[in-house]
Amino acid sequence: MPLRHASKPRVLRIAVSAIVAAGVGIAVIPSGAMAAAGVPTFPDNLVVFPNRDFVTVEGYQDHIGETAIIEVTRPGVGIVGSAAGVVAEGDVAFEVNHPGGYCWGAGTGVNVTPDILPGDVVSIRFGAEPVAQTVVGDAMVTADAVQQGTTVTVTGHIGATVDQANIEQRIVEPALTTTAVARRDVRALPGPLVPAPRGGYQSGLSITGDTFTATYEFADPAVAQIAANAGLGERLLSWEQTDPDGNRQGLTIAEFGEPGGPGMGGCPNGPLQSGPPGPTGVTAVKVAGGVRLNWTPAVAIPGTPAITGYRVTAVAHTVTGGEQVEIGRRITGQAARGTTITGLSATEDYDIEVVSMSSVGLTFPPVVVQAQTDVTPPTVAASLADGSYPTARQVTLSANEPGSEIYYTTDGTDPVLADVLSASAILYTGPITIAATTTLKFAAFDLAGNVSLVGERNYTITNTPTPDAPTFGTPVVGAGQVTLNWTLNDPSVTGYGVQVFDAAGTPVGNLRETTATSMTITGLTGDANYSFTVQARNVNGYGEASPRLGPVTIQGAVVANAGADRAAVARNTTVTLSGAGSTTPATYAWTQLATGTTNPIAANDPDRVTLSGASTLSPSFTMPFYRYPMTNKGLTFRLTVTSPAGSKSDDVLVTPAVDRVTIGTAKWKANDFRITGTGSFVGATVLVHVGSLASPAIASGTVVAAAPPGIGDIDIRLRNGAAPATRPTVIFIESNRGGVAGPFTVS
Repeated sequence: MPLRHASKPRVLRIAVSAIVAAGVGIAVIPSGAMAAAGVPTFPDNLVVFPNRDFVTVEGYQDHIGETAIIEVTRPGVGIVGSAAGVVAEGDVAFEVNHPGGYCWGAGTGVNVTPDILPGDVVSIRFGAEPVAQTVVGDAMVTADAVQQGTTVTVTGHIGATVDQANIEQRIVEPALTTTAVARRDVRALPGPLVPAPRGGYQSGLSITGDTFTATYEFADPAVAQIAANAGLGERLLSWEQTDPDGNRQGLTIAEFGEPGGPGMGGCPNGPLQSGPPGPTGVTAVKVAGGVRLNWTPAVAIPGTPAITGYRVTAVAHTVTGGEQVEIGRRITGQAARGTTITGLSATEDYDIEVVSMSSVGLTFPPVVVQAQTDVTPPTVAASLADGSYPTARQVTLSANEPGSEIYYTTDGTDPVLADVLSASAILYTGPITIAATTTLKFAAFDLAGNVSLVGERNYTITNTPTPDAPTFGTPVVGAGQVTLNWTLNDPSVTGYGVQVFDAAGTPVGNLRETTATSMTITGLTGDANYSFTVQARNVNGYGEASPRLGPVTIQGAVVANAGADRAAVARNTTVTLSGAGSTTPATYAWTQLATGTTNPIAANDPDRVTLSGASTLSPSFTMPFYRYPMTNKGLTFRLTVTSPAGSKSDDVLVTPAVDRVTIGTAKWKANDFRITGTGSFVGATVLVHVGSLASPAIASGTVVAAAPPGIGDIDIRLRNGAAPATRPTVIFIESNRGGVAGPFTVS
């Protein structure tokens, strides 16, 4: 495959005098912030030599004479190196950190030679946005070539981000040109051994995991020895794309053993040898007995050691015996924004030098300023505007000049009178709490003694409490929606907020706000359960939320509504079920379920009833009289609704009214057996069983009205042949209204 960049240095045509000298500035760009750009397109290309930290820019002949910015960006860190260069005519537009080219930091202010690493992004831009970029390949030779007879092998690393088809290993040795190889290098591509086009050897490259092995088989062991002894000649080329013409675009050439750092004299040191940048915006103002300095903290160039603090020095202009007086301070911490130098002579002039400190040294050259006399009064700002507020608020006061002292009053008096503090003035040390109606006045003194104008703010605090929680009414459920309503008697309320929760109790969306006392919430999932809270707000904000309403089941595309459960239904009466609210039109099927199960009731189940109109929305049945082994647990009916949208079921429980019966006495003697008791339903029929309710009834009777305060009496008497021949042990009684009593011991 063709390779447009040769390893041999080129003679470059570079318009050095046209370098833009205006600093671009130090930029720290977070991971992902750089605009996306593609791999260069032939004849343009970016070739990166990470071991020597240099970059070749090829092509870009449509930009001849223009200034391009080359930036090296490390994901998660930012720009670790940059340089400006002017595009020259020729195959090579310009180079960075290579003899005849530009130094890193040229025209950009990022004065450090970056240590280019795999995964770094090298980009080129003409203006604000990159026009192309390449990712430095994670592939390299890791050991010297090894010779065994006519065989030479070279091993190295290939990362997961590198396309295994887009690599080539080379051994560069000019002495090979006089051998059968007939060129200055030998090359190996992925695959089995194949003869070289010019002869003299065959080569191939295999990959296992993250390790590659390039193998060369020479016809002559002497030639193999020349290749194996090539000093620093092992290379690994990797590239991002191969275009249809075979051009390798976005090329990384890793050169085993080559040293990094500055590629020529006068270029900045590498990241571990470079002093930090100085702070910006440095100002120096004369104060009593010294100078007050302020600055914007310096930012370390990504990839260089952290800034640990600053050194500030006042250098006297007067030279005595070849010496000048220096007075200064060291300040710890990158975030420091200023200091005051004291002990200076009032009759001396000083240059103020400010440098940043890091583990590798100091800023060079230092930032130099001269102290100025401050005659400008400071200004003071209050964070809270005049006005009425429902609850206590905090006010923050700030002066525009660092180091200023702020004083204030809350009684309406001025803190400063004729540039002198009043007796009521309070030194500001932190936010002021305004808990009641207050007039706040404030003023500041800067380090030079200038005093600001007196500022004033007027605050009214109403202290209105937040509302109580509203009370929910009955929700109205629809298909995919629910309408909620609530009540709260509080004239201060200005609105309400409703929060929706899913079945797991997780909030669904944000608080839904309204000024009404009802809200229809749509977009809910059919057949899912939700719960809701509501809270009221006034000028003070929201009060407590109500207890959760729910779970509320939202109707789906098909609705089956078997109606509300019914209790205390009288026996021997007609019961009409209602499927009102179910989907229409549709088909309907009512089924009675076995007591306590979800299975259809058996044909011989004693609780089974006959439904009339079971395929309509309003079937009916007669609640039967009770007779053991029937149960009193109620009858369950299931309505199944089927439409083109699907099928849905709902159950309703109909529970009969059950009377109460008791056994008062049960006495037997020969030819005479009498049972007495009470009943709660006059007219109910009572049966008597001996031993268990499953045994045949031996007698029956009717509950008759009892004298007040009683309700009903039971009196059953069997004589002569009707009486049991022997005394029964125990008896039971049952009412056809459902009441049961027993076992009762017969005396």
